[in-house]
Amino acid sequence: MNLNILWFVLIGILYTGYFVLEGFDFGVGILHVLIGKDDTQRRVILNTIGSYWDGNEVWLISAGGATFAAFPQWYATLFSGFYLPLFLILIALILRGAALEFRSRVENLAWRRIFGWAIFVGSLLPALLWGVAFANIVRGVPIDASMQYTGGFWNLLNPFALIAGVVSLFGFTLHGAIFISLRTTGEVRERAKRYANGLWIAVILAALALTVSSYTFGGIFTGFGLNGGILLLLGLAVLIVLRFVLAGGSDGWAFALSAIGVILFSSAIFVTLFPNVMVSSTAAANNLTIYNAASGPYTLALMSKIALVLVPLVLLYQGWTYWTFRKRVSGKPEELHY
Repeated sequence: MNLNILWFVLIGILYTGYFVLEGFDFGVGILHVLIGKDDTQRRVILNTIGSYWDGNEVWLISAGGATFAAFPQWYATLFSGFYLPLFLILIALILRGAALEFRSRVENLAWRRIFGWAIFVGSLLPALLWGVAFANIVRGVPIDASMQYTGGFWNLLNPFALIAGVVSLFGFTLHGAIFISLRTTGEVRERAKRYANGLWIAVILAALALTVSSYTFGGIFTGFGLNGGILLLLGLAVLIVLRFVLAGGSDGWAFALSAIGVILFSSAIFVTLFPNVMVSSTAAANNLTIYNAASGPYTLALMSKIALVLVPLVLLYQGWTYWTFRKRVSGKPEELHY
């Protein structure tokens, strides 16, 4: 494996880790205003991610930084061509972070309600737009011979991308519902389980639509080989097994299967892309690949040495955080900080 392939794989792992971890954050942010019937219940739900959400966002920062350093041309084309949706994602993440920090600073229900809906919007938009963005990367967008995006915003709102956005939205929301049931007790847990059962139906229908549309619009089964399609089918199989686990009431196994489903659907993106990093719908010769979009060998080698030291430390710290705060949130006043 050369360094170009290594860094493509590492970036894929970083984005996949981000979607698994931040995915349930998005789901919790969306559902807390729907499952929580009063301020105490909403605070219980938000406290399930209180120790994790800002650490989970580190995966996105790392993925973006790695993309910039390892594949600068990919970064330049992606962030210039997808400027508006990525800008909306950034604004939404800032809005959500600020709302999480300030929601409980004032003992006023109107204040908390406003910031609660800000958390809802700041979670819903990224959950939708990440699916739209990556579906367009896989399907292909207008890129010319100088590696410049030549389309507009409306090019990104095609049927395949919109269906993928619905899949990511429902998928992350289901992931969040299962996480809430794993981390809470009593009425909140039972309501989260009911939401999870309903969301499963929405996810399976959207995932089936994505699988069909990937053949019709996306080319996953034709232009780029079968591997991405196989991963999508495996993801559907995991979703089917998840239905029986949800019925059995095992929160831990349900969350594990939900995470595996996110991993499979995310992996399908990068397996389908390889060796491309962005596909040109204008001409195959204009595709950005792990070679023509990459930094020089010295930069990749230096980054590899740094990653060899820092990545294990980050994983150990985050693993310790999840282990330390693994107990369910019961709703005691001393537990409620959000």
